[in-house]
Amino acid sequence: MTAFYARNKLLSFAIALVVLQLVAAIFAPFLGLQDPFAQVMVARMQGPSTANLLGTDQLGRDVLARIIYGYRTSLLTCLTAVSLALVVGGLIGMLAAYYRGWFDRIVMRLMDILFAFPIMLLAIAVIAVLGPTSWSAALAIAIVYTPIFARLLRGPALVICESEYVNGAKAIGASNWRIILIHLLPNLASVILVQTSLLLSAAILVEASLSFLGLGAQPPTPSLGLMLSEGRNFLLLSPWPAVFAGFAILLLSFGFNLLGDALRDTLDPRLRGAS
Repeated sequence: MTAFYARNKLLSFAIALVVLQLVAAIFAPFLGLQDPFAQVMVARMQGPSTANLLGTDQLGRDVLARIIYGYRTSLLTCLTAVSLALVVGGLIGMLAAYYRGWFDRIVMRLMDILFAFPIMLLAIAVIAVLGPTSWSAALAIAIVYTPIFARLLRGPALVICESEYVNGAKAIGASNWRIILIHLLPNLASVILVQTSLLLSAAILVEASLSFLGLGAQPPTPSLGLMLSEGRNFLLLSPWPAVFAGFAILLLSFGFNLLGDALRDTLDPRLRGAS
């Protein structure tokens, strides 16, 4: 295991970066941080200090605590959204590749219709119907990414469905669901792993954009996009909340993007051989 990580330094760094942020978000209540909701009006818009390592916002709340708890909001929203999109979109893609015919044509045309909408426009339309909450944002992102997973998994699934072991499973009378779950799904694991990491990176930016527009998490819930939106009004007086919130969004998105690229380089035999 140590030798594997030594050969894949980029992957090791990406995993460490993502795990560090996940651990900070999960164990935020045990890190000894200040209350992210506590308002200290006499300490409004202060710069970094020993009492507040990243300063305070316009209501005197600790920026570091709100960023760490903002990680929880962003990660919970994006993980829920991408997981839902993966299950629904991936299942649609595999079923379309396996059954083909009219089923393939109908469902993939429906996916093309969803895919034709701009990501932010479709997400805003969904939230306009459901109302601005974190769960509405998660569902909106899931709807946006469902056709992406469907199209990404359909292509490799078509190739696998023509393989000898799938034809052999059909010949001995294996059920359709057994073939899909036992023979098809495991062979798509590398594609799923890479694309999930890359789309998580993009989902973080979409969630931050929706929160910035007031369509995601609502005050006083800590949210990175919401912090950036609130901090922009006080850039000349105290740029710290906006600067650090923006950097947190960048770091979180960068971590998953780097992890996806490193996994692709490691799992793809062609790229592995080239490197």
